[in-house]
Order: sequence, then C-alpha cells, then structure tokens
Amino acid sequence: MPVRSEEAAAHVRARAETTRRLRAGQALLHKLTLQRLEARLPWYRSMSAADRGWVVVLANSGIASFIDWYRDPGAQLRVVQDIFQSAPRELVRSVSLQQTLQLLRVVVEVVEERVGDLARPNEQAQLREAVLVYSREIAFAAADIYARAAEARGSWDARLEAMVVDALVRGDSVDELASRTAAFGWRTEGSVYVVVGRAPQRAAHKSIDEIRAAAQKWAEDALVGVHDDRLLIVIGGVEDIDQAATALSQFFGPSEVVIGPEVSTLAEAATSAAAAGWALRTASARPIVTRPVHARDLLPERAIAGDMCAVRELITCYYEPLNSGSGQLLDTVAAYVEFGGSLENTARSLHVHPNTVRYRLRKIADLIGIDPTEARAGFVIRIALVYGQLSEAGQLSNLNKSP
Repeated sequence: MPVRSEEAAAHVRARAETTRRLRAGQALLHKLTLQRLEARLPWYRSMSAADRGWVVVLANSGIASFIDWYRDPGAQLRVVQDIFQSAPRELVRSVSLQQTLQLLRVVVEVVEERVGDLARPNEQAQLREAVLVYSREIAFAAADIYARAAEARGSWDARLEAMVVDALVRGDSVDELASRTAAFGWRTEGSVYVVVGRAPQRAAHKSIDEIRAAAQKWAEDALVGVHDDRLLIVIGGVEDIDQAATALSQFFGPSEVVIGPEVSTLAEAATSAAAAGWALRTASARPIVTRPVHARDLLPERAIAGDMCAVRELITCYYEPLNSGSGQLLDTVAAYVEFGGSLENTARSLHVHPNTVRYRLRKIADLIGIDPTEARAGFVIRIALVYGQLSEAGQLSNLNKSP
C-alpha cells in the first residue's frame, strides 16, 4: 500500500508539473497556433477581421480548455462544451463544421509537436494520450453544437416559411414580401409559380418537409404551407411547370389543382397566388377541368366571380387587340359569337360573303392566340367583349384599382 501511495503521489506531482509547464507555454502555443492557421488554412486568410478574431478566440479557448482538463481529468471533459457555449450562432455563421474541425486539428498538432518541451520524459506518453482523447471528444462536441444549431435554424426557417406563405395569401405588397423573402434566403432568380389546391384529409396528409423535398426535385427553390383548407406550393427555377405540378398533384386533396401565372420574383408571388386562389374557387363552374389547370384557363369564371385581375387580363389580351385599327375584326367576332357561330348569319349581318368571315376569323385567331370557332374560345371571347364594352362605357369602376 505505501508503494502504491507513493506512486500515486508521484503521478499527481508529475501531472501538476506538466500542467505548470503547459500554463507557462500557453502564450507560445497561442502564437504558434496563429502562425499555423495563417500558413495552413486559406479560408482563414480570406475571412474578415471580425471573423478571424472569433476563430482566434476559439483556438485560444481550445488550448486553455485542454490545460484545465489535463489538470483535472475527473472533469469528464465538460469544459470542452465551454468553447462553444459563448457564441454558437456566431460560430456556425462564421465557419462551417469542416473548417472548425480543421482548426481544432491545427491546435492539436501544435500541442503534440511541443510535447517534448511541455512534459518531462516520463510524462510525455501520458500527455500525448491526453491530447488524442481530448481531440476526439472536442470533435464530438463540435459536431453536437452544429447539429443543435442546425435544428434550431430549421425550426426558425419553418416559422419564416409559414409567415411568407401567409403573406402571399393575404396579398401583401411587393415591398413587404421582398423583406420577408430576403430573410428566408430564397436563392433562385428564375421564374416563380404558385400551385394551389385543397389540403388533403388528415389520413392522407403528408408532412410539409416531405412535400418540400418532392418539390425541390423539380425546382431550385420551394416553399410549402397550408392556409385554412388550402395547400400552397411555391416553386422557383422550374424548367417544366406542367410536369412539376402534375407530379406534385398527389399531395393535394381530390379537387382541382391550379397553377398560378408566372412571375419574375418571389416578392411578386402574391399575384400568382391570388390568381390561383380565384381559379380554385371558381373551377367548379367549368364542367371539364384538367388536373392541374392553369389559372389563365379559367379567366371567364374568375372574372364573373369578381376577380378584377382576370377582367383586366381579358380586356388586355382579347378586347383591346380586336378593337384596334378599324374595328373590323371586333365587329366580325362580336357578330359571330352573337349568332352562335353561324357563318351565314354573321356574313348577312355584316353584308359580306361567308368566305370573308372565314378569312377574318383566321386573322382573329392569329391575333389573339385562340380560335373563335372553338366552343371554349368563343366563350372566352364573348366574356372579354362584355367586359371590354362595359369598361369603355365607364361601368367598371374597380377596374383600375390594385388587386
């Protein structure tokens, strides 16, 4: 027993002496670590002065933490956590996990290389072993901090995503949406679409994360949210919106799925969401609707229900081109739809030959992009003519108001 006691006491004295040497050499270790960071890590050299300052603090804390732990090995390495607890958010923003591990490896290498100066020969093996244990534990601690920070960031992103979706549904202004979307970190600079449909029943409900992951297979960016009984998917940078919306239709309820019009930025997506919302509410008025359907394919139904954006689009895309020039094409198509598509009656009312009517109808199709001889196109044109004539008569007081 006395021999063991003497050995234990000698061990304690040796550890105390090594700790004293470590503290005496701490300033040198700091200096060597800083020099090694400059020489070995290009990302460190390219950082701002403020970020480099944080990295230096982290490195110095790592050395100080190791010394404290070596002095008291019974501390169970809790002191390791102290390195990251001071500002984990700043750390995660400034450097990645990979860079943090590279930094810690530099610290460990510097200490290992100075073992011969920091410990007596009989203590050097123990010091090297302590460095290895410490490096392993501190790496695990760093990974844990980054994982928890990522989890917290994910919760914040989910809340911000829900706020953006709510703003889209409310129809917030472009400026208000721009500030919210900038905070969210939307990356794409390509076209943006809003796809809207009924939210599925709870038994068939998929998680928001699952839907977002599916949307991101088709697009560069995606936002997903449920508002009341509607599911909204905002996708940006998509190459084929029809294919994407068809693939994503499985996540919606059994009713219609509507693709809003293309807009240039996420900040303008409220326009797309509003059009899709109107189309969803009025789709039942059209007997046959594809799934998905474009909001533009329901312009007459939306206009009749009170969507002034649809009214403006009908007038701009159909009435105004037909009314330009001599007005001959407008008179022709107005008579054609009024007489139920009868060439003879149209020609008789205009005092022209039926072939003249046929010629003018072809010109009309080329001009406005839809063929008035087709039933659906004839209905669209008829509604456009009604609103165009009401607008000219000053009977659409809400036409020029913002949506």
